[in-house]
Amino acid sequence: MILLADSGSTKTSWVTISGSQVSEPWETEGINPVRDAEDVIAQTVSTLLPHVQASLVDAVYFYGAGCIPPYSAAVIRVLEAAFPTARITVDSDMVGAAIALCGHEEGIACILGTGANSCLWDGEKITQQTPALGYILGDEGSGASLGKRLVGDVYKRQLPEEIITAFHAETSLSMSEVISRVYRQPLPNKFLASLVPFLTRHLSHPAVEALVVEEFMRFVERNLLAYQRPLLPVHFVGGITQSFGHQIEKALRRHGMRMGRTVQKPILAMADYYV
Repeated sequence: MILLADSGSTKTSWVTISGSQVSEPWETEGINPVRDAEDVIAQTVSTLLPHVQASLVDAVYFYGAGCIPPYSAAVIRVLEAAFPTARITVDSDMVGAAIALCGHEEGIACILGTGANSCLWDGEKITQQTPALGYILGDEGSGASLGKRLVGDVYKRQLPEEIITAFHAETSLSMSEVISRVYRQPLPNKFLASLVPFLTRHLSHPAVEALVVEEFMRFVERNLLAYQRPLLPVHFVGGITQSFGHQIEKALRRHGMRMGRTVQKPILAMADYYV
């Protein structure tokens, strides 16, 4: 039996695979070894016991946020202790996304959520990856980057007056509050991403759609063009994709690229790779 995990900072989705049979997914707390101490990771993994018998697990494939060396070593140790007879594989959420989106085929895989990431996948491994660099230096096309662009354009009055008025009315945020949330309080990237629903509500306004399309153009230009594979399909996972699929497709078409798959529940698409 295979135990498969798709983990983010908020939640981890799990399934078991026995032959061609895939279980219904279940969830635990998120695991991120950059953030979480090893004992916290162990506590989360211990909650698997009602769902799976450790002695029956032959292999564990864990794909998660922050699962890069040296941080992934803590996850490996915890899983080895919990499943002593199983083969353990721990890799990044980008590898997991590529497996879910591309499977055994070549393609470009992208994650668009609070952050943004992408890679070139050859059907078995990542062959090239543009560094994401986080919401300050990069993460173009992410929720945080869209939120950053929105508040900048509101307070620098780069948007039509009706959009600026609507922003103040709907968010009740003052400029001093925004500055405090971004520069003085924890998790500014999540705060900025929390403003994305305003963009979705006003997406029918030409100025808002132009802002969104321009941001995805930046994602394409600064991340995807480096792969120099314009004929490959570009696949997406993440909440931003669900909100702005049409605008992402517009940005791709302007560079002669085409939209591929979008996946809402990566864990089930990942399971297909192992069946």
